[in-house]
Amino acid sequence: MAISDRKERQKAQLRELILDAARDIVVREGFAALSMRKIADAIEYSPATLYLHFENRDAIARAICAAGYADFARELVPAMENEPDPIQRLQIMARSYVAFGLAHPETYRLIFMVSPEYASALSEGNDEERAGEKAFFELVGAFTQLRGTNRLNTELTDLQLAEMLWASLHGIVSLKLTCPLFVSQSAQDLAQQTLQTQLYGLLDAPARPEN
Repeated sequence: MAISDRKERQKAQLRELILDAARDIVVREGFAALSMRKIADAIEYSPATLYLHFENRDAIARAICAAGYADFARELVPAMENEPDPIQRLQIMARSYVAFGLAHPETYRLIFMVSPEYASALSEGNDEERAGEKAFFELVGAFTQLRGTNRLNTELTDLQLAEMLWASLHGIVSLKLTCPLFVSQSAQDLAQQTLQTQLYGLLDAPARPEN
């Protein structure tokens, strides 16, 4: 291996080490506790080393949020893209959203429940870093397809419908993570029932969605 290749690999490894340490701090203590010195202490490097990889602590915070959104989108987008029927795509979205939140609670809390200050990571950067935004607009597209077949009976825009469903799913996952005794049924059942109820109010001739 060439010296330059080895240096690039070491640089990438150190960058991931910094992000992992920052993520652990945020999950345990919140974004307010994040500092370059605390990260440096955690990985046993000098703070000056961190500045070789990130401009400041805000750049690190945005990077760990962007990585979280990318993980989230990898769970949602491929399955939705491969399903041509819009109602089935909405069902897949609901199932995948809840499954991700419950399987990866720390990541979910990080990107959706810790701080709105870094929510801009949802739509910043390159295509991979904007993966969270892509997941949302896959949801918008499902409603757009339904509207294109004249099946929607509502004056709400596709964006508003997507926001309504996303908010419902976020509420379900958040309750399960923070107050599980409040929700007596499974999160997946509640998500599908919520989607079904919303669709009955939106479709001209709704067919009962399959669970």
